[in-house]
Amino acid sequence: MACNLINKKITKQLILYFILLALWQILVSLKIWPQYLLPSPAKVCATLAEGFKNHTFLIGIMISFKRLLIGFGISIFCGAALGVFLLKYKIIDEALSGLILGLQTLPSICWFPLAIIWFNLSEWAIIFVIIAGSLFSITMATSTAFKNVPPIYIKAGRNMGARGVTLLRKVIIPAAIPSLLIGLRQSWSFAWRSLMAGELLFNSLGLGYLLYMGRELNDMSMVLAVMLVIAAISITIDRWIFGELEAKIRLKYGL
Repeated sequence: MACNLINKKITKQLILYFILLALWQILVSLKIWPQYLLPSPAKVCATLAEGFKNHTFLIGIMISFKRLLIGFGISIFCGAALGVFLLKYKIIDEALSGLILGLQTLPSICWFPLAIIWFNLSEWAIIFVIIAGSLFSITMATSTAFKNVPPIYIKAGRNMGARGVTLLRKVIIPAAIPSLLIGLRQSWSFAWRSLMAGELLFNSLGLGYLLYMGRELNDMSMVLAVMLVIAAISITIDRWIFGELEAKIRLKYGL
């Protein structure tokens, strides 16, 4: 039954993609825009194939992922620690929660001047933009997830003798995991967008830089090909990593 539902969903998605490709080809055939502004699907596919053949896309993906893992890893560690700190000290939470929420809503481009001034045009400037783009989202997600743990769970844990670290490890964290995963999924999307924006800072290989080069060379097929790669990576990670984790957690907790 589940396999049939999955197959139907995949079939619907493939039909939608086919319709979009057909509409794209029709627009190209109508010649509303010149070929260099709106290349055909075939030309974009050829650029994709060439990019993977000469390893340009593969190198860009590896470099971008290295930056993402460093920046997002730091964001998870620091953001979770800050979220727990705010939860522990209510006065500080009341004083800083509004500021953190405001910093979370800042677009990634707002951090560019600080990144350049503090780190010059270096690798750490890009990583800083990634951290700034996702850190406060993880902080808010951690704090909110722990706050939303039903008080009855905590009372039940204490009645069974759980205190301090044991209560946190055995009761609070397991109860907060579903909300934490949702927050982590959202923060990942912030970090990914911040990475793409940060790689436009200076000439250094990465998917964002390939977009920049496509624009500078007025090569729209390159721009669209890189956009397709970025979208494919985003969908793959969201579906096969976060989606699978969320499904397993929902099954485990009966949600």
